[in-house]
Parts: sequence; C-alpha cells; structure tokens
Amino acid sequence: MKNILVVGSAGQIGSELTLALRNIYGGDQVIAGVRKTKPSEKLVETGPCEVVDALDKEGLVSVVDKYNIDVIINMAAILSGTGEKNPMLAWDVNMNGLINILELARERKMKQVLVPSSIAVFGPTTPVDNTPQETILKPTTIYGVTKVAGELLGDYYVKKYGMDVRGLRYPGIISHETLPGGGTTDYAVAIYYEAIKNKKYTCFVNEDTRLPMMYMPDCLKATIDLMEADFDKLNYHCDYNVGAMDFTVAEMAESIKKHIPEFEISYEPDFRQDIADSWPNSVDDAPARKDWGWKPDYDLDAMTEDMLKAIEEKHKKGLI
Repeated sequence: MKNILVVGSAGQIGSELTLALRNIYGGDQVIAGVRKTKPSEKLVETGPCEVVDALDKEGLVSVVDKYNIDVIINMAAILSGTGEKNPMLAWDVNMNGLINILELARERKMKQVLVPSSIAVFGPTTPVDNTPQETILKPTTIYGVTKVAGELLGDYYVKKYGMDVRGLRYPGIISHETLPGGGTTDYAVAIYYEAIKNKKYTCFVNEDTRLPMMYMPDCLKATIDLMEADFDKLNYHCDYNVGAMDFTVAEMAESIKKHIPEFEISYEPDFRQDIADSWPNSVDDAPARKDWGWKPDYDLDAMTEDMLKAIEEKHKKGLI
C-alpha cells in the first residue's frame, strides 16, 4: 500500500492529480499538501489535507512521519511567467524545495519521488520540430534553468543513492477545473473561458505561435502511468518527453468557432512571446511510448468540445 504526499495540491495540476490518485489508492492514502490554510472543498471532503511548504523541511518531516509517507510527488513550482518577474523566488522554490524533498526521501528511504519537468528545459537553439528526447538544453528562462537542474539532480539521486526518482516534461496543460498560475501557456486555458463569457479574447502571444499541448485527462494519465511503470524498464528517469497535440493559437480559435461562430480573437503579444518562441513546436515522445506505453486520448477538437461544454455549465451556474 502506498502512502502518497502531493506537495502543491492546490495548483492547476496538483489539485486534479490528488483527486485522481485518491480514486485509485483511496482517500486516506493520498495526503494533499497545500500552502493555503483553506484548501478546496473537494480536497477536504475526499481525504487528509495538511499545510505543507516545500521550503520548510521541518514541516515536511512532520507530515511525512505523521502519515508514514513513502511516495512524494512534488508539484510545487514557480512557473515561467511568474518566474521572470521574480527569478530568485523561482530558484528558491523550484530548487531548494526540490532538494528538501529529495533529501527527505533519501533519509527516510522512500519508495519513490516524482518530480515533473517541462518543455521549458528547451531553448532557442533546440530543434523546434519533433524535439528529440536527448537534445540541447539551453533555456532562456529561470523556470527552464531550474527544470534542467531538477532533471539532472533527480538523475543524480538515482545513480548516487539508488533511489527511484522519475519525471516527465509536461507540455502546456489545459484544464477547465483549476485556473493556471502564471505560465506562458495560460492563454490556452483563458481562451476557452473568454469564448464562453465574452465571445472574444485578446491573446498575449501571436496567432502563429505553435506549442505542444495536452488536455488534463491525458496529463493525469501520463503522470500516473509513469508512477506505476516498472522501474527496471525505464531507460530514462527524470526527463521523459510526453506529447499529445500541437497547434497554433489561430487553430485553437478555429476549433472554438466550430461551436461558437461569433467568437473573435485579437493579439497583443507581451514578454511571454519571447518565452513561447524559445520552446518547441512539437516533441518526440517515442521513448515514453516504448518504455511505459504512453498514448494520449485527446486531440484539439475533442478537447475543445469537452472544454466548452464544461465551462458553459459553470457559466450557467454562475461559477465564472
């Protein structure tokens, strides 16, 4: 039986991942670690919640010992857009928080640590189309720098201490449940909300910006599939490319117009355009497909239909 602590359970991915894991392992086996003193009702109703800060190792130790934790998933991070506004905060949370978790896992001889990475590890000198698993990692954002360092650090703990540390490079993640928190791909969520609420959207990157993206159900599937994969079959550990779809903003808008013909989009690129331009158009995830059977379920039109339906329901209920 696994006892899992999800650090960063209030975040965009962490909130849904915690609930998905509780459905698999049981509510009492998955501890929601949140920095907010008032977690969401869903988290409170479905299992234990604890105030956890990745930078507070003593607090982490207390929760780990209280629940006999043997698996930690570290979803706590300062993302790309926010990180460029406060680079030292991003370094502190993303690196020192990770080191606290890895050291605690080593000291307590835990079964597994999962530390997601990101396409932010790539940079403008990386091949942009079908970006290989092994390629140039020279990011131009502090978020990307911390993710490269995190991948290398995780691999170091595997080789040095024989630990089970694993991770995957998330593309842009799109969800109708929890709003994103300061990432460059936030437009890919905001566009759907604005399409429902106002029938128009002003995007902070230009129309031909193409990036790898993934719908949240596939994100959860990829994360849990990697968690449950046989360690001995993994040829990589902390840096698996995972892909699902890629599209431009203009293609997103056209997909939305199939359901909302009057939808209008305009463009006012800001500092996040340079970040987006440094990332790939698409990624090669052949190793993930070979090593642990990764396969996505959603394409752009299927995701759009599901997103608009869910957000429309929220809108009718006055929740947005």
